[in-house]
Amino acid sequence: MKRTFHLFLSAYFFLTFSLYALDINNSFYGSVTDYILAINGIDSNQGLTALPVLSIPMGGRSEGLATAFAAVADDASFIEWNPAGSSMMANTELSFYHNNWIADTKIEGLVYTQRFGNFGFSAGGKWLYVPFTEYNDFGDRASKGFYSEAVAIVNGSYNFFSGYYFSGLSLGANLKAALRLVPDYSDDQGAIRTGSGASQSALAPMIDIGALSRFNFLKWYYSRERNSSVALVIKNIGFPVQGDPLPTEAVFALAYKPIRPIQWSFDGTIPINLSDPALSEKPYWATGLSAQITEFLSMRTGLLFKSGNIRITLGSAVLVDTIAVDINYTLDLLTQLQPLNRVSVGAKFNFGDQGRGERAKQVEAYYLAGLEAYARGETEAAIKNWEAALKIDPRYDPAKEGLRAILGTEALSKRIQEIQKIE
Repeated sequence: MKRTFHLFLSAYFFLTFSLYALDINNSFYGSVTDYILAINGIDSNQGLTALPVLSIPMGGRSEGLATAFAAVADDASFIEWNPAGSSMMANTELSFYHNNWIADTKIEGLVYTQRFGNFGFSAGGKWLYVPFTEYNDFGDRASKGFYSEAVAIVNGSYNFFSGYYFSGLSLGANLKAALRLVPDYSDDQGAIRTGSGASQSALAPMIDIGALSRFNFLKWYYSRERNSSVALVIKNIGFPVQGDPLPTEAVFALAYKPIRPIQWSFDGTIPINLSDPALSEKPYWATGLSAQITEFLSMRTGLLFKSGNIRITLGSAVLVDTIAVDINYTLDLLTQLQPLNRVSVGAKFNFGDQGRGERAKQVEAYYLAGLEAYARGETEAAIKNWEAALKIDPRYDPAKEGLRAILGTEALSKRIQEIQKIE
């Protein structure tokens, strides 16, 4: 593990230095951009949708994986990428995010998520803002304020069919409302037009729907957690905003852990222009790789490839007691490159699992006690322990199997006795 840590840490700092070098090497930047455009071309349908805040991540682990997160969905930032994630969250979380996006554009985010058995609930939002200053022909300030976009999200999901061997199928939905606020601006004579900003402002309701399932596939290590997951999501379903369609997208996602500390994820996205499907953007994809270096340190990197655009991310999280601090750096090869221009910071507060872990230990203790009693031939004691386990967790399949085995044995013994009596 120590060697793995040193290798990953060396690679991490090497990539960080390389990205910094890219920032100041304009000739290389230009050649890379030209190469991307040459192999994938320019998407003439880009920029036709409204409310860019819906497409910009607010931060967290999801951004560190270049948004390849729909099948991972294991921290509060799932709310942007897969609404089915809340019913599979391990802990109650409260997360704050700050993202320095491009130039003076910043994003603030807040998410709270909690799970009650198989039902998950979340609420959150984010706010994008950029200073707006207008000058007249004489260089005097004519108008000022902030152009801003905000999104409020309420989430709910339920995990169906969950049990000991199958983690279930989670289905979820987000109800969202996006608000665009534009400050008033001046006319051709330099006079402020009262209400001009309001005419460009808008309110847009929309929904997301998603599905998530976790299971074991080609698992070479022992752990109770599932090492694979798949997801399907449709985001931003709603009506056009002042004639411009929302950035509606359909996503298919995979995540896989070949070994315990390493996880790979992939999201394939198909944009859908609901106003005119012929004007939909080209499909794109994102992939991410994360590693749990120690109990308190994790690192991740990701690549997002859109038509004419590559976005590379690097990130890490440090856990101190119940607080995790996330830092992500994003390099977008179609924007002006400057160091620290694309950095996001997040703080995640873990409020525990509401006793789920302790209850799981009690269930396992009852089950093991039942096995010991059954091995001694004390079937009544075994039944009592397994029924106690199922009272705490009705979906604990090994206890059900034990009870069925005892009932089957007793039924067989009774049948044998009846046959012997007939003879």
